[in-house]
Amino acid sequence: MSDQGESEVELEARLAEGESFDPPASFVEQANVADEDIYEEFEENWPECWEQAADLLTWEEEYDQVLDDSDEPFYEWFTDGKLNASANCLDRHLDERGDETAIEWIGELGETRSYTYQELHDEVNEFAAALREMGVEEDDVVTMYMPMIPELPIAMLACARIGAPHSVVFAGFSADALATRMNSADSEYLVTCDGYYRRGDPLNHKNKADEGLEDVEQDVTTVVVDRLGDDLDHDLGDSQHDWDDLVEAQAGASVEPVTRDAEDMLFLMYTSGTTGEPKGVKHTTGGYLSWVSWTSQSVLDIKPEDTYWCSADIGWITGHSYIVYGPLALGTTSVMYEGTPDYPEKDRLWQIVDDYDVTQLYTAPTAIRAFMKWGEEYPEKHDLSSLRLLGTVGEPINPRAWKWYYTHIGNEECPVVDTWWQTETGGMMVTTIPGVAEMKPGSAGPALPGVSAKVVDGNGDEVDPGEAGYLVVDKPWPGMLRTLYKNDERFIEEYWQEYSDPDEDEWVYFPEDGAKIDEDGYITVLGRVDDVINVSGHRLGTMELESAVVGVEGVAEAAIVGGKHDIKGEAVYAYVITEDGYEGGEDLRERIIEGVEDAIGPIARPEEVVFTEDLPKTRSGKIMRRLLENIANGEELGNTSTLRNPDIVSEIQSKVSND
Repeated sequence: MSDQGESEVELEARLAEGESFDPPASFVEQANVADEDIYEEFEENWPECWEQAADLLTWEEEYDQVLDDSDEPFYEWFTDGKLNASANCLDRHLDERGDETAIEWIGELGETRSYTYQELHDEVNEFAAALREMGVEEDDVVTMYMPMIPELPIAMLACARIGAPHSVVFAGFSADALATRMNSADSEYLVTCDGYYRRGDPLNHKNKADEGLEDVEQDVTTVVVDRLGDDLDHDLGDSQHDWDDLVEAQAGASVEPVTRDAEDMLFLMYTSGTTGEPKGVKHTTGGYLSWVSWTSQSVLDIKPEDTYWCSADIGWITGHSYIVYGPLALGTTSVMYEGTPDYPEKDRLWQIVDDYDVTQLYTAPTAIRAFMKWGEEYPEKHDLSSLRLLGTVGEPINPRAWKWYYTHIGNEECPVVDTWWQTETGGMMVTTIPGVAEMKPGSAGPALPGVSAKVVDGNGDEVDPGEAGYLVVDKPWPGMLRTLYKNDERFIEEYWQEYSDPDEDEWVYFPEDGAKIDEDGYITVLGRVDDVINVSGHRLGTMELESAVVGVEGVAEAAIVGGKHDIKGEAVYAYVITEDGYEGGEDLRERIIEGVEDAIGPIARPEEVVFTEDLPKTRSGKIMRRLLENIANGEELGNTSTLRNPDIVSEIQSKVSND
């Protein structure tokens, strides 16, 4: 047997035994954080321990208090501190790193753009001046509906510079989703583009943006980036401006960063909710920026001299925290890639790692499962020896995918940080610190130092090691959401009501994930326990999906569940009852799929549409989605005696098995 074959067999055996893996000594020697006492130190010195995070930033005025918990759960961090996020990501690096690269951008067609910190600073200032000229004032929410092009982080940092919160809407979302978010945020400004490339083909994005604007209740001023050039002609309507013209008119402009309070809003990010109405998660300037800076330094081991790559989309929180704000606050080089991982070839990502000597790669288990399916011959074509650390984000990674990543991408020489967190947490919460803690494949790891995460039963009592329960966080942290935009009641109801006891001043954050914990305090996240489906790391609310399906002519009722999927993690399964006079045939199936894509976006496309005469319901009329999930996954159904219509289960089962 070859040395590689022996290594594979040994690794398989260690994984089967649930064995842990120590970080390489060479990594520990250079790690930003390598002191094993950090957990104890942070626990004993909480909340003052978070001064270490605040110290990574430049403050215009020092804060008076680390944590103000006088109005729980509306916690405030670094009270009365003043700073500007744009200045922290740009201005303070100019003297020492002005000529160093801030962003390396690689386009879908292979074109590239590099921005030094000085060049990025100049472009941000010019667009900030353009926004001001358009009438954007402090605290105005500016919506961005853009793909992975450099103008997106430029616009974000320009907004931060003038104190205008941004609200980024994922470019893959539909026109309806854009309108819903702009109306919720009362946003009167939109930055978008003419189009972008997917698998080499130009896509018209402006048409979708214009369609969304038709349903926005307020007047909107729009900026359009010309991404496609001659590949797509586009016209500008009233109150629409060309990005290049605006910036050219402000050539050489300098905009003084607006002083912001630590608790002033930096951005809004809308995430799926169980009610079907997206939630506007509010993140603030001081707490959020300190959190993503500290986790970027401690967990991702980012140093200024690194070339770091997070392969997420900036339209999601991962891109905000770990493409833009965290890496740039630390003065490193952050890679942005516009395209898909398999275009033009399946070695596209590894070619980029090789060409740019990438030092850290932070990607999703969905992508890793696809890489596994394609085969190790693709990474083997390239020199990946520049990699020092690997990370995963968006969903739990199974041990086999972990092993493949560790072996074929990291050559068993790179620590793997498996990170659990959410839009609402702002940044990482549960993961190993790679220079300190051993890795357990399949388990995210312990809570970060200073983070109090526990696994509890339905009564809020901690479960024994190995037992499943609910993940909760019973102490605040700097990166936490402050509230839901203009909806404090929903903020408490959705996140704090389940396990909190306000009478005892005990406020417990419930992220609605199931988990188990081992005897070493390592947490394995088991998945969502609410009505949200995690498709390729993207959270989609079942209510929003069901509303889209029921909105299709001919549909009387629908139930949406998540089914296991080898690549996506979960896929959307739609169980549909038709109206009288309509047949559940291919035509209606296609219209349902089209309706979902129009309402939410291609990411939400149903994997299966199953037509049925009825849905399994309790005697009180509640749909038993658990049974529908079991059917989608081909699992044992368990007890159906509580149903008012138990016979329907076997009927649905036979239809799914025959499809």
